[in-house]
Amino acid sequence: MSALRRREVVRALLVNRGDLLVVAGLGSTAWDCAATGDHPLTFPMWGGMGCAAVTGLGLALAQPARRVLVVTGDGEMLMGLGSLATIGVQRPANLSVVVIDNERYGETGMQKTHTAHGVDLAAMARAAGFASAVLVREASAIESLRQAVHHGAGPHFAQVKVVAEKEAITLPPREGTLLKNRFREALLGASASLQ
Repeated sequence: MSALRRREVVRALLVNRGDLLVVAGLGSTAWDCAATGDHPLTFPMWGGMGCAAVTGLGLALAQPARRVLVVTGDGEMLMGLGSLATIGVQRPANLSVVVIDNERYGETGMQKTHTAHGVDLAAMARAAGFASAVLVREASAIESLRQAVHHGAGPHFAQVKVVAEKEAITLPPREGTLLKNRFREALLGASASLQ
């Protein structure tokens, strides 16, 4: 089994992203997305633990012609498990949720999460009614995951097991109003930020 690295996985998903809308979960996954290059169509969740998947759901429902990717961590996903059921009921074909699972709470000291003790998030998503839900452990599966995110009929879910390591912090912008306005403007046009 090859050891996957979080930044490499996120970089592979976001390369040539086009107009993909990205919700970056709290902490390390927001930093992983920022490390690929700050982008106005990436919305980092600063302090909204447990909200990434449901935020992605709202965006996918509001913008059915656009692809939406949620990139979040296992700790954040565990706090928002109810969103899996809601996504399963709504079944937006344009939504993918990718959980970067290092089996740790990276922001509070690398304590083990429940996934380190066998909790299978992909099985939960499958039971909730996602069109596809996979547990990824091999680099060879990343390209097919990328294809599903960018082209497949979802909702898709992937729990990607990665090495438990601390990466250099690459912070996205922190100011909430700036993030909201630039995301709206990039998505809806210049007049949107005036509304």
